[in-house]
Order: sequence, then C-alpha cells, then structure tokens
Amino acid sequence: MSNYKIGVVFLSSIVLITLGNGQTANPKQNIVQVNETVNESFEKLYRNERVQWALDQLELREPNAVEEQFIMTEIPAPPFKEGIRAAYFLEQLKIRGLDDAYIDSEGNVIGVRAGESQGAEPPLLIAAHLDTVFPEGIDTTVRLRGGRYYAPGIGDDSRGLAAILTMVDVLNDSEIKTVRDIMFVGNVGEEGRGDLRGIKQIFKDHPDIGAFLSIDGVRLNRITTGGTGSRRFEFQFSGSGGHSFGAFGIASAIHAMGRAIAKISEIRTPSLPKTTFTVGTVKGGTSVNSIAANATFAIDMRSNDIEQLALLERKAKAAALEAVLEENARWPEGDIKVEFVLIGDRPAGRTDAEEPIVQIAALAISASGLELRGLSTSSTDSNIPMSLGIPAITIAGGGNGGGAHSPGEWFVPTESHKGPQAALLIALGMAGIVNETKPLLSIQ
Repeated sequence: MSNYKIGVVFLSSIVLITLGNGQTANPKQNIVQVNETVNESFEKLYRNERVQWALDQLELREPNAVEEQFIMTEIPAPPFKEGIRAAYFLEQLKIRGLDDAYIDSEGNVIGVRAGESQGAEPPLLIAAHLDTVFPEGIDTTVRLRGGRYYAPGIGDDSRGLAAILTMVDVLNDSEIKTVRDIMFVGNVGEEGRGDLRGIKQIFKDHPDIGAFLSIDGVRLNRITTGGTGSRRFEFQFSGSGGHSFGAFGIASAIHAMGRAIAKISEIRTPSLPKTTFTVGTVKGGTSVNSIAANATFAIDMRSNDIEQLALLERKAKAAALEAVLEENARWPEGDIKVEFVLIGDRPAGRTDAEEPIVQIAALAISASGLELRGLSTSSTDSNIPMSLGIPAITIAGGGNGGGAHSPGEWFVPTESHKGPQAALLIALGMAGIVNETKPLLSIQ
C-alpha cells in the first residue's frame, strides 16, 4: 500500500462536510450580478433529486478521487512528454463508460458524454491539463509530511484531472441525461513552451464548441474570466566572431545582447492594464577567450491588454535593433545581426460577467458553501476560447495547497469535494438536464 492512502482516508473523515439538502441554492454573493433566467435555472437544477444525489456522491467518493489524483501525480508528464499519463487518463475515461474516448493528433485525450442533442448543437467542453512544468527525472512520489501531501504537480493539474474523472463517474451512476453533449478532455501543452498547443488544436478541430470550463489547480475561491496575453521570443544575435586577442576589433554578439538587455530593462510599462516583461534566460559564446559569434536571450512579455502587449513587443524589438547598431558602430568590424524567433503566443481575452457561464459558476461556488472572492485574470487554457469569442472560465479543483511550479508543491484535501461539486453544477447548468432545465448554452 502506498504511504498516502491511509492518510487520505483519515483526513477525509475529518474535513469532508456534507452539502445538506436544507442549504439554500442561492446563498448571497455580491461579486457577480445574476440575471433571472440563470437564477431560475440554477434553483431548479439544484433542487433536482438526482442532482442532490450526485452532489452527495461526490462527497462520499472524494477519498477515491484524491487517491486517483495521487496516482496521476506519480505518472510523470514533462512538457511535450505527456504520453504515459495520457494513456492512463484515456483508460480511466473508458472504464467510466466513455467507450469512444481517444487521443487526438496533438496528444489530447478526448471523451464525449452524449446528450440528447447527439452532436447536433454546440457542446460544452470541460478540460484539465495533463502536463506539468517539471523536466524528466524529477521524483514525483507523493509523500505525507506534517499533515500535507507533497509532490511536484500534485495540485497543478492532477487535481483537475481527478475532478473530471469523479464527475464522469457520478454523472453516469446518477443517470442524469444532459441536453447538450459534454466533451471531457485531458489536454497537453498548457505549461511553459507548450504554448497552449493542446487547446489550440482542440478548437481548430472542433470549432463548434459552445462554452469552455477549465479546471486547474486548488483553492476554489475565484473565477478566472480574463486571459493574460503573452508573447515570448528568442532574440538571436549573430556575427563572425574570432579570437579574443588576435581578432580584437570585431563586434561581439554577446556585447550586442548585453546592450539590448540593458535597454529593454529601462522600458516603462503601465500598472493598469498590468503589463510585464523579463529576460528569463541567456546563452552564447564558445569560450572565455573568444569574441562571441552567437548569443541568444529569451524574453517573456505579458499584458492583460492586447494593444499594450503589441506596444511592448515593438519597444523591445526596437531596443535590440538599436543595440546592434551601437555595437557595430563601436568596432572597426561590425557585422552583428539579430533575428526575432517567436517561441510562445498566448492571446489575451475576456469573458464578460454577463455571460451565463460566469453567473452559473458564481452560484455553484456559493452553493457549495465557499466564499467567492472575486473574478481574476491570468494565463490559462481559457485564453484560447476567450480570444475566439467563446464563453470560457477557469476554476480550481478544490482543496488547499501551495508551492505550484516548485518541487515543494503540496496539497491537503480540506473540503476538496466542493471543487467537483461546483464543476458539476456548472456543467449541468450549461448543458441542461433533459425534461428539467434548458441548457444555458442556448442563450449565449
């Protein structure tokens, strides 16, 4: 028996709190203004007996969901090498009745739970990402220390993947029939240089998707409704190079790079909309006694506003071109050039608070007994549908945790069942329940 299983059972007996039927479906929250149509639909679905049974089951089965989360955590999924975890996730979807689940050309795992519409109307897509930020070889064993479970990637995003699996399980056992199809996805390429490649491919292959819910990370207290855009480049400097003594007088690619970095560091950006940049890595040269023929730095530029991001990019490129001119002018032989190689493009976007998916999410989180603290903006898989004008949000999968993107990442299943509960309510609200509620997808 793995060293975490006993701890999961023990903790669950302490922290799992029942979502009682006597709780009001729409507790007060003042973050999102909910219109009458959404409110009435939510009230009706929340009081449905099968829905209440499903919510109770999500709580009862949470120890199993957490154990599944830990199993997936221990299956390494480095960037661009998510295949083993993808195969496992595919197997789990099929075990849960999604017999037609498959892996697409990009490596995404896709399973569709058919609704009454049988594909004739736009589906709801629910996704969690398979990849982690960690390289090959890192130890992903889950260990319990001081009441916390530690492992790289334990929350980001093994938690989202586990939430999807337990949702599918309970939906099937409840025999709830939705009006619209629901696509359940474990996608690749959310982190780093993955550049959202998985979700980009899905929306290329399935342009009819009506709305998108991403489940990512822990601590469910906010709804991500904005997508921070980013542009990432390698600025590649090149020249002839030579011996540090014998060829002295030839312009250096490293010197040009240094000039460029210094100029970029002086760029001023607005605090609102938040716009940022950093030169994250540098490389170049062949030896201490050589004039560098090549040098490269990688720069990350981000903004919550597409125009500010474009302006920042123009300024950074202009600074590099100016640096090259200065370096070439400084020496008798100046032949340095610079090329700008795009290595990441995450478009900015936003889902308006008036969209039903935002409103139903606010109600679902509050009904689960959690405090909704606000709407947020960050870089998630939701950036892609947002940029396409498709209603999209990201929520956390529940529980407590911290240290994301570090070897010290940790998780505690405190009220963690409330993540899948909220996600289920959002899904049923958007997809609709046959003979009970109309899909809120219909009023996009």
